[in-house]
Amino acid sequence: MAKEVTDATFASFVQSDKPVLIDFWATWCGPCRMMAPVIEEIAEEYADRLEVGKLDVDQNPQTASQFGIMSIPTLLVFKDGQVVKQLVGYRSKADLVSQLADVL
Repeated sequence: MAKEVTDATFASFVQSDKPVLIDFWATWCGPCRMMAPVIEEIAEEYADRLEVGKLDVDQNPQTASQFGIMSIPTLLVFKDGQVVKQLVGYRSKADLVSQLADVL
């Protein structure tokens, strides 16, 4: 299950030994709602190799602003606390898995 990430918990969350996937989303965003089950499946299937978090941009504007999030859903992949990949817009599960292959 994806963990809820906030402005207050973001910095420590991305400092994981595993790669980290953060889903920047909002409750009113249709494509974000379409991504939600895909994110949950990825979180469950790759729990041993990947940390997955969700950050609501409306409730946590500081982090969204820090990373220049202009469109949602935006997925950021972190490795060793640094952004290594940015994906904007809806992604199918197959596409997302292939995009994550080099960090898993």
